[in-house]
Amino acid sequence: MKVLVACEYSGIVRDAFLKRGHNAISCDILPSESNLGKHYQGDVRDILDDDWDLMIAHPPCTYLSVSGARWFYHPEDKHLDFKDRRPHPLHPNRKKLQEEALEFVQLLLNAPIEKIALENPVSVISTKIRKPDQIIQPYQFGHETAKTTCLWFKNLKPLKPTNIVEPIWITSKSGNRFNKLHYDTYLLPQKKRGKVRSATFPGIAEAMAEQWGDN
Repeated sequence: MKVLVACEYSGIVRDAFLKRGHNAISCDILPSESNLGKHYQGDVRDILDDDWDLMIAHPPCTYLSVSGARWFYHPEDKHLDFKDRRPHPLHPNRKKLQEEALEFVQLLLNAPIEKIALENPVSVISTKIRKPDQIIQPYQFGHETAKTTCLWFKNLKPLKPTNIVEPIWITSKSGNRFNKLHYDTYLLPQKKRGKVRSATFPGIAEAMAEQWGDN
């Protein structure tokens, strides 16, 4: 199969398909962190029409994730209706950026590709576009951590769990509870922390390649 892995610089999903003999290419505005396969550094819109059989897309979640909702409105306006709230002083263009992010998601979902999977955490895609077709966790694929991951499909079947394990939770001295991924990356610099947390888990990538690449 000719596979495009959009918005991926880690190479994890691309390499999983490569190892199963597929012609897989990743694409991102950042360079690839893996040298095993081909990587197009640039805008994925440049290559969407290149006759792909399958696309797995990971659009940036910065302006889509529900965890970022607190940055939309002025912190002093919590008592007001949403329509009356002022933009957040540190992020005055957040609403416009979210609209652009949603337009990009819709573009990917509407791409002229036979099979599509789009991945994102819990986000406004569910309310602004449509609900996900599947929600998975890393601990269903051999990783001892929780990270709710939503998937939207075109002509693909849901992933079947391959290795269900018990997730590890860590409770801090203050009583806060963290999943293993957040705990393990807590001391990393913020920029690096975000990159590590956003990367696809190898177990999930291998399941994608095995279950979607051979059908």
